Amino acid sequence: MSLLITHVRLIDPAAGTDRPGSLLVKDGRIAALGADLPAPEGTQVIEGGGACLAPGIVDIGVKVCEPGERHKESYRTAGRAAAAGGVTTIVTRPDTTPAIDTPEALEFVNRRAQADAPVNVLPMAALTKGREGREMTEIGFLMDAGAVAFTDCDRVVQDTRVLSRALTYASGLGALVIGHPQDPGLSRGAAATSGKFASLRGLPAVSPMAERMGLDRDLALVEMTGVRWHADQITTARALPALERARANGLDITAGTSIHHLTLNEFDVADYRTFFKVKPPLRSEDDRRAVVEAVRTGLIDIISSMHTPQDEESKRLPYEEAASGAVALETLLPAALRLYHAEEMDLPTLFRAMALNPARRLGLESGRLEPGAPADLVLFDPDVPFILDRSTLRSKSRNTPFDGQRMQGRVLATWVAGQIVYRRE
Repeated sequence: MSLLITHVRLIDPAAGTDRPGSLLVKDGRIAALGADLPAPEGTQVIEGGGACLAPGIVDIGVKVCEPGERHKESYRTAGRAAAAGGVTTIVTRPDTTPAIDTPEALEFVNRRAQADAPVNVLPMAALTKGREGREMTEIGFLMDAGAVAFTDCDRVVQDTRVLSRALTYASGLGALVIGHPQDPGLSRGAAATSGKFASLRGLPAVSPMAERMGLDRDLALVEMTGVRWHADQITTARALPALERARANGLDITAGTSIHHLTLNEFDVADYRTFFKVKPPLRSEDDRRAVVEAVRTGLIDIISSMHTPQDEESKRLPYEEAASGAVALETLLPAALRLYHAEEMDLPTLFRAMALNPARRLGLESGRLEPGAPADLVLFDPDVPFILDRSTLRSKSRNTPFDGQRMQGRVLATWVAGQIVYRRE
């Protein structure tokens, strides 16, 4: 069936444009876009009412807790949350129990995702067995089984010889490796960023230099091995010059950051609110502004949700002991729209970081509005206000820092390959 979506603002991150028009979908792909497109016979017509139509979000770094912790999140609930948040492709992390480190484990998650999730699911695999940093995984076999990237997530490989061998092997296969820039010795046990606020609250803290030191080490190994590499979260101003130098030296690197580090700062922790405990910890306002500017200029390529479900028992603990992480599949877009309403970024820039750049890094056709591209689309009203109630979230876990906060911007509909997967009632 053909589909025509009319009277919308077309947000094109590749062209950097925000313009009125219509979009025609045929056989699951974008067939045409422009002003006043005619509707072929038998075409379903949807009146957009002046809302924004953009490429569906490609979210790198989503944790789905299968296998091992299905009570926190399943592919069914994560997929429904993603669809409601305008996320059409989730790239899942391997930090499950056990880790996704074998072709058999990868086959299991692929089957679960295909059966239960209404959105595209692309799995990552562990870089080392058990994410223990001692022995590399079978990278070639895992790529054959469908792994799109390799990462040990927040367990930094401390043995540089093991890491260099894994990066060399990955480089030979053309595999993408995702690193977590952090010095593990300095950051161990930290719950906050060092400074006056952490001292006043009596929280164990880590210097922003831990991120810079971890990044410097990783970039040196990337230069040595020539691997394709992505930093999952750059969150401090001190890491940005090193990233810029590496880019100037021609390394095949990209960098991301999380929506929480773009929209929140260390003061949001207030009186030990554990829903604001994330990894790395929330940074200073100066760091937040520097990272926002780095996304705006393109130094940081990708914005991710870093969706990390945690159950009530692991969050209702003293701040130091509480688990890190926040759910964000449904809140990624409205939180990102805070930057738009604050005039820190326009919509094409936001979708360049949330859709186009992650799709490009993974070699996907999606993330763009152009004829022939997959019709993975999100229709949203950027201006409608609402108060977030975490009890309405579709994730199994409800650990969001935005509970009770005023948000602005609602997803109206989401399509994957031209098929509706979410419609706001």
